[in-house]
Formats: sequence, C-alpha cells, structure tokens
Amino acid sequence: LAAAGSWMGGADFTYQTSELQGDKNLLLGVWGLRNHSDAAGSDNAFGATLSYPNDLIDASLSYKRIGREFTPSLGFVPRTGVQIWQLQAALQPRPTGKLIRQMIFEFNPILVTDLGGRWESYRLEAKPLDWELRSGDRFELNIVPEGDRPGEAFDVFTSDTKTVTVPAGSYNWNRVEIQGALADKRRISGEATWSTGGFYGGHLTSLDVRLAVKPSTFLSLELGLERNSGRLPGGDFVQQLVSTRLQVNVSPDLQVASFLQYDNESRTFGSNTRLRWTFDPLGDLFVVYNHNRLRNPGNRFSFDSDQLLLKLQYALRL
Repeated sequence: LAAAGSWMGGADFTYQTSELQGDKNLLLGVWGLRNHSDAAGSDNAFGATLSYPNDLIDASLSYKRIGREFTPSLGFVPRTGVQIWQLQAALQPRPTGKLIRQMIFEFNPILVTDLGGRWESYRLEAKPLDWELRSGDRFELNIVPEGDRPGEAFDVFTSDTKTVTVPAGSYNWNRVEIQGALADKRRISGEATWSTGGFYGGHLTSLDVRLAVKPSTFLSLELGLERNSGRLPGGDFVQQLVSTRLQVNVSPDLQVASFLQYDNESRTFGSNTRLRWTFDPLGDLFVVYNHNRLRNPGNRFSFDSDQLLLKLQYALRL
C-alpha cells in the first residue's frame, strides 16, 4: 500500500549512437528520482551509465546513489543509503580456427559503499577462460574475490532442527567457479556449475546441474539439482533443491507443462501445472493448478495448499 502523502517524480536522458568512429556503438545515460512521504520525508536517487557495447570490446561503467530515506511506494530498491559502482569489461576475440567461435576475457568488479564512502560489500569477478565452441558448447572459469560487512547478524540456513547464523562483522574470501554447457540444439543438453572457496569466515561448496532431454518436438524433460554444502563458525549446513520440468506439446495450439520442486530447508514439495490453449490467433486460455505439500518431522508429507487459476485473454483489432 502507498504511504500517506507519498509521491515520486524523475527524469532521465539517454544519448546513443552506432556511428562512433564510423561503426562503433556508444551509450550515455543519466537519471534521477525524488520521492516524498509524510512518514519518511524526502530523499532522492540518481545515477549514470557509460556503455561501449561492441563485438570485440564490450565495456560499461555505472554509478548509482540511493538515499537513506528513498522509499518509493511503487517499485523497490534492493538497498538504501548506498553508492554502487560497477564496471563490466570484456575482450571478445573471434579466432579463425574451426574449433572456437569466440573467446571471452572479462573483469567485472562491483563496489557498494555507504553514503560516506565506507565499503559495505564488493565482488571482483575475473574470467580468464570463457570459450564458446562452434558447436554451441561452452566452457568457463571464474575467479571471484568477495567481501561483505553486514551491520547485523543474519541467517544463512534455517530448518525445523537447525539455524546457522552469520554474526555482524567484516568478511573477505575468494572463490573459484567452473562451468560447462552443452548446446541447446542437442537432444540431450544442459549445464553444470561447480564452485568452491571461502564464505563468511568458513567454506562453501556449491553444485548446480541442469539436464534437458528433448526426444521429440512432442515432449521435453528437464531435471535440476542445486546443492550448497557449508562449514561456518556458526555451524554446518547442506541446502538442496531438486526440480523437474515436463512439457507436452500436444499441438502448436495446445501445450501442457508441469514444474515440480522440493527443498530440504522449507521441507516443501510444490507443483505448478499449466495448460495453454490458443483457441484463436487472438485468444488464449490458461488453466493453472498449484499444489503444495509439507514434509513433517516424521518424514511424511501432509497437505499445505491448493490453488486453481483460470485466465482468458483476447485481443480486439479495430
């Protein structure tokens, strides 16, 4: 709900050209917002972006300042009372050989400070290896130094039997990430990401795997697994999320898709099933059924919630 006596206004300006030095792209943008509410008073947010998005060199630099009392009634901001500096720089040569389509070398730092310039968090992502093969397959290596300075304790894992908390303080760590992906054009495709390294004074190893099987245009199946295994001063934890997505294409006008997932933190099994029928080039009917079950301490599932949604849309051409 909107706060009493609230309003927000702003302006932005963008300059863009594709003819820099003859054929290069360049974008310059600035923006500003100001909001007011009777409860929080007035504050503003503003920022600027300079972008050079081209095939060989793709680079951008952006800055945002978000006031401490900037609380828009419509929309949201992830953090207030901060300054955010972000650089994205990539060198992307295209070798002439038959194996590699493009090689990408990236450096993407982001720094968040308070309004006085004291750092709150940072992330320095360096990518010395990112190869896209001519087959569409991809391999990637990332080295990621990170830091965070939380002002108060927060929970990183919560279950019925355990809570792992990170105390307030200053933390710095390094992580390594390896990723590989098979091209979507294959009947069996997918991607896997493995990362390991420090995490808030301890250690965290993560695995994210997605496997897609498309035996025909009629049927597709996707399996997913996310697993985080952490050892922290506040305790050890294992987070797991398992998911399945099934889609049946009965015809170009009729599709049925179902998504199921379970995670061991909330101990909730959820399913989302959707039917879409295009009964007319201008009209669609959607039928959506959501079902959730909760796993109790005795490892039995009990009913949690059900939801049935119907949506009919039709476009009128005058």
